[in-house]
Amino acid sequence: MEPVVISIVVAAIVIVFLVASTVRIVPQARRYNIERFGRYRRTLQPGLNLVLPMADRINTKLDVREQVYSSDPRPVITEDNLVVNIDTVLYYQITDPRAAAYEVADYLQAIDQLTVTTLRNVIGSMDLEETLTSREEINSRLRAVLDDATGKWGIRVNRVEIKAIDPPHTIKEAMEKQMRAERDKRAAILHAEGERQAKILTAEGTKQKDILEAQGAQQAMILRADGEAKAVELVFQAVHRNNADPKVLAYKYLETLPHLASSDNNTFWVIPGELTEAVRTVTRAFGDGAPTAPAPSAEAPDEARSPELEAGSSVLRDAAAAADEAEKQAAAAVSDAKAEAEAAQSPQVPRRA
Repeated sequence: MEPVVISIVVAAIVIVFLVASTVRIVPQARRYNIERFGRYRRTLQPGLNLVLPMADRINTKLDVREQVYSSDPRPVITEDNLVVNIDTVLYYQITDPRAAAYEVADYLQAIDQLTVTTLRNVIGSMDLEETLTSREEINSRLRAVLDDATGKWGIRVNRVEIKAIDPPHTIKEAMEKQMRAERDKRAAILHAEGERQAKILTAEGTKQKDILEAQGAQQAMILRADGEAKAVELVFQAVHRNNADPKVLAYKYLETLPHLASSDNNTFWVIPGELTEAVRTVTRAFGDGAPTAPAPSAEAPDEARSPELEAGSSVLRDAAAAADEAEKQAAAAVSDAKAEAEAAQSPQVPRRA
């Protein structure tokens, strides 16, 4: 019984081994290349697959998802003989697992070397400034060359990006100085433009202020003149409506005389020629019955005035005496008029005769 049991167990083990060797489970997004007796047979798809035991074997396992490959910085010479270090990032995807396994020995190394040679060809036709500002153009040219070369390898290049461009240290310092100078220039221009705008706005504000002040002064003068004109018109209408006699006019005339010397800038006071007549009129108006000397007639002959002039009185003394006398009479007349007005308003005080 024991040899039979042993043979059954051995047979079962062999059957299990053969079944396990026959079944292959492929994960999602994976591809397995199968060789039969050293020759490519087929590519296993995701899921459960059956192979021939002892004859079929898995050669390569490939990932068909999009992958990223970052290369190390490589020195590249520009058109103006400057050495810059450029590193790239490559996004690729395997589209044909059989070609990727049998058309090229190491597709990553092949892509890396192709990227370096293409970069040197592209950058060699550009100067440093154009290289730093033409990344999109460099990326498109790299992608076109790589996509054309890797198509037969079963690989599709989706995108190529330049990760960094490092110029020499001395060039970096020169570029920083240039950028600093450009910024200082723009700052100076902006500052000058700001000052210019500020001055323009200040001048416009001053102009508007002067215009408004002038317009305000003009309106004030117009209104003041209108008020004075209306006041004069009302006074004139009141005088004509009340039929004022010469006595009232003479009294108002005398009241106006002190205002002629009220200013501090007046150094002399000219006594009008009508002062004597005004004083005489006011005196007669308030009952001053003293006879007044008749004024010398302008029609008197020169012989009547000659004896007085020859009596020893100079023209200057006569004029001064006449002015003093007229001033005294005006002051007396004004005081009498005020006293008479107060007496008229107060019935307790007896009036002067």
